Amino acid sequence: MTAIAVTIAGSDSGGGAGIQADLKTFSALGVYGASVITALTAQNTLGVQGVCDTPPDFVTAQIDSVFSDLPVNAVKIGMLSNSGTIRAVADGLRRHAPQHGMRPVVLDPVMVATSGDRLISEDAVATLRQELLPLATLLTPNMPEAAALLGEAVAASDAELEQQGARLLALGPRAVLVKGGHGAGPESTDVLVTAHGVRRFSATRIHTRNTHGTGCTLSSAIAALLAKGATLEAAVAGGKAYLTEALAAADQLQIGGGHGPVHHFAGVWR
Repeated sequence: MTAIAVTIAGSDSGGGAGIQADLKTFSALGVYGASVITALTAQNTLGVQGVCDTPPDFVTAQIDSVFSDLPVNAVKIGMLSNSGTIRAVADGLRRHAPQHGMRPVVLDPVMVATSGDRLISEDAVATLRQELLPLATLLTPNMPEAAALLGEAVAASDAELEQQGARLLALGPRAVLVKGGHGAGPESTDVLVTAHGVRRFSATRIHTRNTHGTGCTLSSAIAALLAKGATLEAAVAGGKAYLTEALAAADQLQIGGGHGPVHHFAGVWR
């Protein structure tokens, strides 16, 4: 059967992040993608010019439409800008939970765009911790997002990064992947924290300004591989490899005048 993943996230009119990045990633990895749009953004490679939230009841309607008809194998959650939307998503996931086992849910707590524009209200952060973290198979914050979820300063060492991952794990997700793209050094290292311990995933740091949508791309790649039946560690490793290839080819695209997108189809286009 065809593997199906659904992305619950905001739309990026510039095409580099959000719903658009997720669907491109699903397609590149051989997974059928469905979508639930939580917000519209007026956005390009230079920044976010405006945000229009989808009413929570219409988020609910989209969730019910998708899950009542499609046998969804995995869920990726991205931009949820307010508490009403977060509650609608959490209620929908609980209402459509599979009868046997647990459907993988990858939660990417999108808080700030690559341009620096804030994408979530302050009060929504508490709702996110309470409502969605306990439903997540994998939480995928970057370093600033991990700190914001905990109300702490950004980790300044590998040891602090592990400790923040462990504290996030205590909030309910089954696993936490703290992404190291905001760090320094020749390698970009992501730290996976589970109840069984810590594992690091490293790749050569690629120097490019075309990094728009990297977080969306990694989380949706992991969700796609989970939808195809991969173990969590295999999905993280495969998602990291896919993103690294997309970053390495990003400068080939020459899209926009700011932070351009990664090349989602680097391994497909000829």
